Amino acid sequence: MSDNKKLKDRNQINEEYKWDLSSLFESDEQWEESFEKVKELSSKIKEYKGRISESGNTLLEVMNLKYKINRITENVVTYAKMKLDEDTRIDKYQGYFSRAEALDVKVEESNSFIIPEILEIEEDTLNDYIKNTEGLSLYRHKFDEILRQKNHTLSYAQEELLAQAGDIAGTPQNIFSMFNNADIKFPTVKDENGEDVEISHGMFIPLMESKDRSVRENAFKGLYSTYLGYKNTFASMLSGEVKKNIFYAKARKYNSALESALDDNNVPTSVYDNLIKAVHNNLDSMHKYMKIRKKALKLDELHMYDLYTSIVKDADMNIPYKECQETILEGLSPMGEEYINLVKQGFDSRWIDVYENRGKRSGAYSWGTYDSNPFILLNYHDTLNNMFTVAHEMGHSLHSYYSKHEQTYIYGGYSIFVAEVASTTNEATLMNYLLNTVKDKNQRLYLLNYYLEQFRSTIYRQTMFAEFEKIIHSEVENGKALTADNLCRIYKELNEKYYGPDVVVDEEIAIEWARIPHFYYNFYVFQYATGFSAAIAFSQKILQNKENLERYIGFLKSGSSDYPINVLKKAGVDMTTPDPVNNALKLFGELVDEMEKLI
Repeated sequence: MSDNKKLKDRNQINEEYKWDLSSLFESDEQWEESFEKVKELSSKIKEYKGRISESGNTLLEVMNLKYKINRITENVVTYAKMKLDEDTRIDKYQGYFSRAEALDVKVEESNSFIIPEILEIEEDTLNDYIKNTEGLSLYRHKFDEILRQKNHTLSYAQEELLAQAGDIAGTPQNIFSMFNNADIKFPTVKDENGEDVEISHGMFIPLMESKDRSVRENAFKGLYSTYLGYKNTFASMLSGEVKKNIFYAKARKYNSALESALDDNNVPTSVYDNLIKAVHNNLDSMHKYMKIRKKALKLDELHMYDLYTSIVKDADMNIPYKECQETILEGLSPMGEEYINLVKQGFDSRWIDVYENRGKRSGAYSWGTYDSNPFILLNYHDTLNNMFTVAHEMGHSLHSYYSKHEQTYIYGGYSIFVAEVASTTNEATLMNYLLNTVKDKNQRLYLLNYYLEQFRSTIYRQTMFAEFEKIIHSEVENGKALTADNLCRIYKELNEKYYGPDVVVDEEIAIEWARIPHFYYNFYVFQYATGFSAAIAFSQKILQNKENLERYIGFLKSGSSDYPINVLKKAGVDMTTPDPVNNALKLFGELVDEMEKLI
């Protein structure tokens, strides 16, 4: 195996391509000090137990202390997890993260009396406290949120017990993460040049994008045959996660795990159901796209391992990281000078951990805390997809940057429901730039192919994931077992439905659920599809009228100062209606039609 095909150890990566975590902690020793500080403050807050209702000042003191503890804890947990993600094999940071998770549970336990005691305060009395206690009005939206969920909040003893169970509840996800990132080993395959390439999470998609069909097929079968060898283990992990979600939903008196998950963001389940319905109603466009793909690739049979390769063979785009940065800065120029300067700051100030190394967590994310700059984890390869990943994660980071600089710590984060909007707005804006500047017909086809793949993977595929989640939770809620065979059957049938008659749904794809980390995020994935739809709306508005940019930046600055549905409405996108989803799917259909004419 040639050296450039081997995964490097972390110490072989140049420092400029590694993130600088010093804005979190300058040393492990500082982390230990904060860890101890959290323990000290968590003991102190217990002194307020039974006293919260005595006065507005007491209520203010406990709220201030609660969020001080949360703020430090957030730094402790984030640092431990990001150090572990650099190389998941390192025992020291496995220990750090385990300790941080346990500490987080202890914090939840020590804080668990607060909400039940607030709920015992008469609403008129609470309003009087807020009116007459300087500083308490800051928490008005938090109090509104507590009162909204009153029927799902338990007694102090019950809340304390649920908090104590938190460490155990994280076990399915933790086992999956360690097994999937640190322990599982994949075979090597030959690339287009006949050289051995080790299959990894980071290399899998580049291999699936190969022009050589045998490379794609071997990588596909090599990866999924490995997962099939552990199908019962992965089924046990996922079953445990589903049972955990249902347990918490029942404990809090929700009708379903779905209702429980969405209620955290005050999102009605109708938004989830309407998304699935809208996609079902537009599967004809997806099936048409698959037919075009089959024709363009000149295949008698279109297999699952043919879905990622470009249908334009001679317009492949190789994009080194430096070129990626330059293109993103040009493409995002409609977002305004201030926005672009912040993107430059992210590139130049080591916010980003760029390249894959042995043991590094797979995938990509943006993270950080109120006290740090944003951070981006990548596993960058020189592809168009990876360039869009950088733009995507930078959207998350800029959203975080604006939110925390505009809002206090209390509201400095943003709801999961809107988490994918800024990231995808970046992608849509960058794509518009590329489509407007490309001159070559084949390159335009290549970009259209990529854009259609974004719709496929973000609206259609994520909605398929969302439907899978809904089905498997319903199965357990109705007393059925999630065996490996049942999970594979459900997943394969969904693939057949979504991809249509022109795709051979290979048996191996039935195990794909086993490698998806988002199935451990409690009904997270539907928000990729709703967020993508909102982002398409924002991008089009910004490109049509610069005045809309100010409303969009206002959205980025809103944090969690209001419910996510309201934050979007204020910026001009109403997700309580089907319009954003329908308009996005209409655009997808138009792009499919354009591709059909160009093929």
